[in-house]
Amino acid sequence: MRDPYSVLGVSKSASERDIKSAFRQLAKKYHPDQNANDPKAKEKFAEVNTAYELLGDKDKRSQFDRGEIDADGNPVFSQYGGQNPFGSDPFQGNPFGPRDFGAGVARDYDDDGAWRRGGGFSAEDILKEIFGGGTRPNTGGGKGPGSDRFAFGKRQQGRGEESADDLSDLDVKVVVAITIEDLGSPEKLKVTLPTGKTVSVAIPHGVEDGQTIRLKGLGYERLGTEQKGDAFISIAVKPHAIFKRDGSALRMDLPVTLYEAVLGAKIRVPTLTGDVSLGLPPGSNSGQTLRIRDRGVFQKDGTRGDILVTLRIMLPDRGTEDLQTMMKVWQSQQPYKVRGPEFD
Repeated sequence: MRDPYSVLGVSKSASERDIKSAFRQLAKKYHPDQNANDPKAKEKFAEVNTAYELLGDKDKRSQFDRGEIDADGNPVFSQYGGQNPFGSDPFQGNPFGPRDFGAGVARDYDDDGAWRRGGGFSAEDILKEIFGGGTRPNTGGGKGPGSDRFAFGKRQQGRGEESADDLSDLDVKVVVAITIEDLGSPEKLKVTLPTGKTVSVAIPHGVEDGQTIRLKGLGYERLGTEQKGDAFISIAVKPHAIFKRDGSALRMDLPVTLYEAVLGAKIRVPTLTGDVSLGLPPGSNSGQTLRIRDRGVFQKDGTRGDILVTLRIMLPDRGTEDLQTMMKVWQSQQPYKVRGPEFD
């Protein structure tokens, strides 16, 4: 890699604050999410990130300035009569590693798995400030520390930490509110993910309220790798003014007049696919349920459920005196029972 000071555009006498400020500006400028049409942005971003990984760590920066490690963080050995000027055992017994840790630099992990530096601010923290933790970069791919760099928010495998194959930190979760009409429609929904992508999602047949749809590989991408998380879309069905879902069936209450119930009628009833004319038999009772077939929501096999219509007889809110007179005559001339002996 080029000289890290040159990469960040700062002098060797720059303060920690100057280095952090330079990294913030360059990370924002070259972040791949902000440069979708610039294929070189990812390389520049990785170079800037690697430079800050070195200069943003006080111990590493000191080692680099003293010539003990190179721009990639690799140890530099100078042989003088077969002796190492930095000591016979600069890496505590292993002269070839671990390169990623640097010479005698101890690291410990914080609660979410990101290691703490020996001073300065981590690139992870700064990127989270800028982008809200949206992208989980991994800038590995070269020699030195960048070739085994941690994924943000995860610990490295082989140290008792979570497996590198676990991509759950790259997943995105979205709650999508849909209508009952959407459940009965073959049209796909347009959903914008937190990654900025807009996808067309087919509502699966038989999907339930609260059910989650998984879209593989549409989560965040770990920079410098081909690893991608998944998108999980949680379905929330909005309440409907008329219908209530009952499995694949839809239930609704249908207000009818007294004379419609007595004489019978044809009543227009809305469905998910247009209105239908429902035949009301003469002498229908309040609470009676009629069925409109194949107009409900899709079942898993692709067929539709039914609409179950429950009649609710409504009395008029005016002109009740004439109705009362009529009912008195009916009561005296043609009384009838509607309750069994259990009510006596």
